[in-house]
Amino acid sequence: MSDQLTTDPSKPAQRMRAGSMTLTLGPWIVAAIALMVMPYIFTSNSALTIMNQMWITVVFALAYNMLLGQGGMLSFGHAVYMGLGGFFCMHLMNYIEDFGLAFPLPLLPLFGGLFGMGFAMIIGSFSTSGAGTRFAMISLGVGELIAACSVIIVAFFGGEEGISGDRTYGLPFFGVEFLKQIEVYYLISFWLMLSAVLMYLFSRTPVGRMANAVRDNPERAQFLGYSARWVRFYSFCASGFFCGIAGGLFAISYEILTEENLNATSSGVILLVTFLGGVGFFFGPIIGAIAFTLLQTVLSLQTELWAIYVGALFLATVMFFPGGLAGLMMMHVPALRLGKASGLVMPYIKTLIPGAIGVLGVCALIEMTFHFRHAAKGDHEMTLFWTTFDSHTVMPWLIAGIIAAVGLGVARATAPAMKEAWDEANTAGGAS
Repeated sequence: MSDQLTTDPSKPAQRMRAGSMTLTLGPWIVAAIALMVMPYIFTSNSALTIMNQMWITVVFALAYNMLLGQGGMLSFGHAVYMGLGGFFCMHLMNYIEDFGLAFPLPLLPLFGGLFGMGFAMIIGSFSTSGAGTRFAMISLGVGELIAACSVIIVAFFGGEEGISGDRTYGLPFFGVEFLKQIEVYYLISFWLMLSAVLMYLFSRTPVGRMANAVRDNPERAQFLGYSARWVRFYSFCASGFFCGIAGGLFAISYEILTEENLNATSSGVILLVTFLGGVGFFFGPIIGAIAFTLLQTVLSLQTELWAIYVGALFLATVMFFPGGLAGLMMMHVPALRLGKASGLVMPYIKTLIPGAIGVLGVCALIEMTFHFRHAAKGDHEMTLFWTTFDSHTVMPWLIAGIIAAVGLGVARATAPAMKEAWDEANTAGGAS
């Protein structure tokens, strides 16, 4: 038909423009409703601050996954683009205050995204010619270079103290001056939903799908007429744009940025978050960001050793569940479709609950060791799992050791039965 759009397979550029973008509205509507009602469930300012940090991390992790999960590009310096976008937004925020510019605050993350994308275009012009070790090392070098410049170029980065601003000097947006934390929460939630939808739609475009092909087999993609370098470049620039948005949201929420926002540590954290959630799934980084933020904020209030437990969880995920937490969830889909998921309940109870109890016993031994070695002289009492006891007596150590040994022993003994139940649940045929 003359009205129908036709695609010439001999023209790769036309093929890349001719993809379709589909969006299932159900999950997005549920997510939007959840974002709107959460402030009424968790009403304290501290809870709102944690959720703000969580949603900023979600945007950053999704942007990072555009490289790692979709394009197969491992970056060790991707916090640079978030940091630069945040610094630019902070300067813009200060210009609004100094010169009285009539600029609405909700548009600030957009300019952070454009600045991050502009810098990504510069770096991507020479770093995306290849993937693998070469790209990773270039990203590490760029990250270290910008981190070093952050303490040298004081005019832009503010030196070791960083730069700060005041979001309330912006033009009121429909009467909202963003004085309250809940107003900032809804602003961040809006940009979270918009960014997530746009990143999902990007993954459905021909460029996004070709990024998967280039990740898996770049030679075959080039044989079909696609430029692997340009596909990587487009993905890299798009990722830089959304990283800049995350940086702008960080500037609005915390009103200060320092060298820590773009150094190698921040880049390593987002790599951990993305792997923890699962790089093979779009919603994986969302799960990873939520889990990591809760561990970082809530668990850190309970113990100084929270980083050890996060590191152990990351190691266990990489070693035993390379698909991350999202992959672990999706592993149960075949059993659900076969109607055999109920057969896993009792084996899980018999294995995972004793295993969790055993892990808690190991954690108790670690906490007691730390208190025994580092507590002040004469400070023998410690509180663990809502129980106060003397860490310098034998009984608490004996109880923790027995709990750890028995729990892990029972889990190991029942693991074969759980594996048999798993195999049965994922095998077609037989009783449901």
